[in-house]
Amino acid sequence: MALRPVHVNVKALDAPAVGRFWAEALGWSAFHPGVTTYVGPPGDLVWPDPVFVCVDVVPVPEPKTAAKNRVHLDLATTSAAHQAELVARLRDLGATPADVGQGDVPWTVLADPEGNEFCVLEPREAYRDTGPIAAVVVDCADPRAMARFWGGATDWTVHEVTEERAALRSAEGVGPYLEFLRTPDAKTAPDRVHLDLLPYPGDDKEAEVARLRALGATDLDLGQGDVPWTCLTDPEDHEFCVLAPS
Repeated sequence: MALRPVHVNVKALDAPAVGRFWAEALGWSAFHPGVTTYVGPPGDLVWPDPVFVCVDVVPVPEPKTAAKNRVHLDLATTSAAHQAELVARLRDLGATPADVGQGDVPWTVLADPEGNEFCVLEPREAYRDTGPIAAVVVDCADPRAMARFWGGATDWTVHEVTEERAALRSAEGVGPYLEFLRTPDAKTAPDRVHLDLLPYPGDDKEAEVARLRALGATDLDLGQGDVPWTCLTDPEDHEFCVLAPS
């Protein structure tokens, strides 16, 4: 039994506009299967995507209030020229420079049109085959503890664990990494960006949720009411959802 990350859930006042931004940013397509805007690889809509962790932009009435999201995307590049071109193109699309205290670093920190931070990385060999999203990055106090929880929650392989950083990736070695970075930031508002997980075909969702609770997850009431997904938090209070297979 295990779960797989299927998309990054992004809350937005204008979900179609933010969805269009991310589709253009990633070179993917924006789909509108319901009230959300789903961003995935071009072609026909495939859900769940067999390789990539996609983006699902969900409309909400509240603007972003936290100074910095605790979850963000790192985008991959293949050369210094590609990095510069991508940064310029993203700014033309409506991204703005963001200062999260990064100092003098080789990557560029930007924010999407609603202020959600993300990074455009310099070329790195580790991300040469991830696709446009190099990593989903989570701020945390204890990367080792996060690697234990998320390694148990998913079927992803733990690639690195130190006091400062932990990295997981699909056991098939495809798609982005899931990374946990030690930071001093504490949660100050509901998460604007979070992961959605999905059981594998034939697995029981409620049994998976019970297993997550045993690993240290806690039930979360956001006023979601009677919905087919289950809202939880991990041991450091990061929100995430377990979706129902469809």
